[in-house]
Amino acid sequence: MDCYRIDESGYTGFDLLNREQRFQGAAAIAIENDDAKRLIKEHFPRLQATELKYSALSRRAGNHPRLLALLTDLLRDYKSVTYVCEKRFLLILMFCDYAVEPWYYERGFNFYADGQNYAMASLIAKVGPTLFGEAEFEAMLAAFQRAVKEKTPKALADLVAGVRRIRWRELPEAFGPLARDAAPECLTAIATPGVDTDIAIVVLQSLISRMEAMSEEPYRVEHDKSKNLEKYHDLLQRLIAHEDSIELRQTAIASFKFPLKLTAVTQVDSKASAAVQLADVMVGAALDAANRFAGLKAGGLDPEAVIALYKDEQFIHLIPDVDFEAQRQFRQGTQAAEVIDYFAQHFAAKP
Repeated sequence: MDCYRIDESGYTGFDLLNREQRFQGAAAIAIENDDAKRLIKEHFPRLQATELKYSALSRRAGNHPRLLALLTDLLRDYKSVTYVCEKRFLLILMFCDYAVEPWYYERGFNFYADGQNYAMASLIAKVGPTLFGEAEFEAMLAAFQRAVKEKTPKALADLVAGVRRIRWRELPEAFGPLARDAAPECLTAIATPGVDTDIAIVVLQSLISRMEAMSEEPYRVEHDKSKNLEKYHDLLQRLIAHEDSIELRQTAIASFKFPLKLTAVTQVDSKASAAVQLADVMVGAALDAANRFAGLKAGGLDPEAVIALYKDEQFIHLIPDVDFEAQRQFRQGTQAAEVIDYFAQHFAAKP
């Protein structure tokens, strides 16, 4: 039975505006500990640390060729998937889901058809600070995040006021429901128990969709005992226990089918698992590349060299994309609304 080792990086819970960690990611690789130990010894024969950590190794330029060679072996010889998302974009996408879509739904319009929600979120992410006023736009996003977390009348009123303070008439299709109408259907959606801005479920959906596609037989997952992964562990257990028979098409290349082939999830100390350490290297390199592409970080591995190692099916990213026609084709005919409703019904955060 395959065992996928998972590690994550960049998790900040509900806070998707954390300036120090703009990206969140996770990696899963099907590799046994014996193979992992062999590869670590082969590429880092003089390693003295008790644990292989990407963050420590990448600080020294002399380690960069070895890290690239290790990643080359992993991506060439083992089943794996790496996921990276821009958290700020996810927050804007959630704004579209809860502060915009319910208004359209009440009027009989499918806001998710052909990825219209992604198109709107991408446009807002790209032009928001310039078009709506930088300080006001940032304050509005913070007010939305706070309203989802606190769900109090004051927090909801602050959100409406925040939307009204931006130049919302520049894009009334997105901000009109709250700015013009203080739409009760949107405020109710935001205040619904279980709705939050933690994107652990988004990350896991992406990883699992690929692990399910790569695995013909039942498989299991092993991950580190870190505090950040506690949320992932709970969600994985609930996904495993879900016994409904259903298949939902997410995009042109991804679907989610229950019951899962995933049968078990266990936690281990990463110091005792060379395989989990390699998952750390994979997600660390991917997030490092994302930060460098965004101009947020200097040093580290050459991001172009890192990304060139991946086959298309090994890398999933969720970032703003204003190629609207390509996005429309990619998401045409998908069941986005059904996916969101199904996961909200069965796997929403516990209030």
